[in-house]
Formats: sequence, C-alpha cells, structure tokens
Amino acid sequence: MLVSILEPALGLIIWQLVIFGILFFLLAKFAWKPIMGALQEREASIEDALSLAAKTRQEITDLKAGNEQLIAEARAERDRVLKEAKEAGDAMIAQAKADAQKAGADEIEKARAAFNQERANAVAALRKETATLSLEIAEKVLRNQLSDRTAQENLVTSLLADAKLN
Repeated sequence: MLVSILEPALGLIIWQLVIFGILFFLLAKFAWKPIMGALQEREASIEDALSLAAKTRQEITDLKAGNEQLIAEARAERDRVLKEAKEAGDAMIAQAKADAQKAGADEIEKARAAFNQERANAVAALRKETATLSLEIAEKVLRNQLSDRTAQENLVTSLLADAKLN
C-alpha cells in the first residue's frame, strides 16, 4: 500500500491536468491581463518616480551650482563695493588734505601779505616821522644859524652855488 500512495493513479493525473488546464485558461483569460497591466503600471510608476528623482536630483544640483554662482557674484559685488568705498574714502581724505594744505597755504600767503603791508606801512610811517623830525631839527638849526644876517647871506650863496652845479 505504501507504493500505491506514492504513485498517483492515471485518472487522478488526467483530472489534475484537466483542472490545471481549466484554471490556466481562466487565469489567462481573466486574471493574467489585469495582473500584467497592474505590474506594467507599477513598473511605469516606479520608472516615473526614478526619473522624477533623477530630475529632482539634477535640479537640486543645478540650483546648488546657481546658488554658488550667485554667492560668488554677491561676494565679488561686495568686494567691488568695498573697494570702491575704500577708494572713495581715500580720495575724500586726499582731497580734504589737499584742500587743507591749499587753505593753509592761502592763509600763510595772506599773513605774509598782511605782514608785508604792515611792514611797508611801518616803514612809511617811520620815514614820515624821520622826515618830520629831520625838518624840525633842520628848522631849529637854521633858525639858530640864520639869526645872524651875514650867516644867512653866506648860506644862501652856498646853496645857490650848489644848485648851479647840479
């Protein structure tokens, strides 16, 4: 009996083949196409998800590159602005120094001119005072010398002689 359990009967094999064929036909007719369609849809959705992920990854890479470029441009712009500001500040300082030196030179020149004018005025006043004093002294000397009539005549004669020689 052990052998008969292990060996299937020919009728059983035929019925199993018929049931398998019917099941295969039914599965092929009704279940195979929807299962294959669902598998293809799933495969397409996975491919779409993968391509979307690759596209997103590429966009992120592009955005990172764009951001790095924008950061580099912003840094370059910042450096340029700082350089221009430094140059403008240096120019303003240089201009202020030049203006201060010019103003100082102008003030020194004005002071020199005022000093020269004051010196000229002082010299003129001194000459005038000297001339006035000289005339007063000469007048006093001449009055003393010309109090005598003969001395006056001698002085006039000598002055006429000197005037003729000139």
